[in-house]
Amino acid sequence: MGSITVSQLGKAYKQYRTRWSRLGEWVLPALGGRHALKWVLQDVGFHIEAGESVGLIGVNGAGKSTLLKLITGTTQPTVGTVTAQGRIAALLELGLGFHPDFTGRQNVLIAGQLLGLTIEEIGALMPEILAFAEIGDYIDQPVRVYSSGMQMRLAFSVATCVRPDILIVDEALAVGDVFFQQKCFGRIESFTRAGTTLLFVSHSAGTILNICDRCIFLRDGKVAFDGAPADALDLYQADLLSRLDQAPDQLQIRPAAESAAEPAVASAAPVTPREQLVPLTGKTGSISTAAADCVGVRLLAADGAERNTVLADQTATLQIDYLLHEAQSDPHVGFKIRNRYGAVLFETNSYCMRRPFGPAAAGTLLTASFVLPMALFPDEYTVTVGLGQGGHGEGSFEKVLNYLHEVHSFVVVPNPDAIVWSGLVNLQPQLHFSAR
Repeated sequence: MGSITVSQLGKAYKQYRTRWSRLGEWVLPALGGRHALKWVLQDVGFHIEAGESVGLIGVNGAGKSTLLKLITGTTQPTVGTVTAQGRIAALLELGLGFHPDFTGRQNVLIAGQLLGLTIEEIGALMPEILAFAEIGDYIDQPVRVYSSGMQMRLAFSVATCVRPDILIVDEALAVGDVFFQQKCFGRIESFTRAGTTLLFVSHSAGTILNICDRCIFLRDGKVAFDGAPADALDLYQADLLSRLDQAPDQLQIRPAAESAAEPAVASAAPVTPREQLVPLTGKTGSISTAAADCVGVRLLAADGAERNTVLADQTATLQIDYLLHEAQSDPHVGFKIRNRYGAVLFETNSYCMRRPFGPAAAGTLLTASFVLPMALFPDEYTVTVGLGQGGHGEGSFEKVLNYLHEVHSFVVVPNPDAIVWSGLVNLQPQLHFSAR
């Protein structure tokens, strides 16, 4: 069984001002170092038990790939220790270790031996490897003529031809068609059920939520959070927003320690006097600024009454109230709905709907009402809301003014008058028969 222990781990690279500084340090070491240290990882520590499925997330440059290379032993730490018990299979970079001038079959033989397999064992596994990779006659062609998807197919097939104690995957499955991705995830799930330890790097929130029971969030080379995947992803998204939209010191990002508090709920009265309006707070990763406060999130039934329980396949209205403390030239309101597992079922905003509100003065109480057909499977759902300024591109904003995770929740109950169906969303199919 595979386990991973990382203790006070740090990795630094030497940076020289000029090439002559490097030469001078080599030739005259007695004069002292002529370099500065660039720390990629600092004081990283965690333990992964055998059989755990752990996600690893962070923005580009956070140190994810360096950490994986340290765990697999392809590079050595500057300080600290890494202990990995068990046989490791790793997909760190697409086609890593494949020689472009060798055929796919020759590369399978080389890669298999690097995994600790004998020539005889690889020969016995070759039919299964080729069947899983599904690259046909290309197996006897040089790897340089392969597409990126074909390289991923062959690399994954070789790395997983024998169930490893530890499987490490670094975004490799982002390449390739959806059918092969499903096939790969099926194999990963069968491994984890059998006891394989999984360390999985991905920018896909849905993938992390589906296959990981724990998630580590790296920020600037340090562990910013280690815990529930949904909380880690919320903090990761907040970090992305702070980097893309504003300087971090303009934001107040709620740390994970505050997530235990119950989120405030909107007042049931649709016309609360302004002096009684109370800013709402969200869960882990929520963002607040001085520019605006969310003061109301409510779900209204068809009769206009506020409801926390709605009938499936009926129309409801999600009403979001923002009190602006600063004038905004182009404010936009949005929301997302997530299920109990944290998967996003739907999200949009007024910019993406091409419905701008227009300039709004300080003191404006901005109300956005989204009319929704509740075509969701009966279950519990949460609502995340946001306010942005200056929409552009395909849904980006100049500034994030407010972003509250899981600020509201509601329940969808079965509709006895609707068709019987299963899944996540009712596509409301229309059926027509014909005969000849």
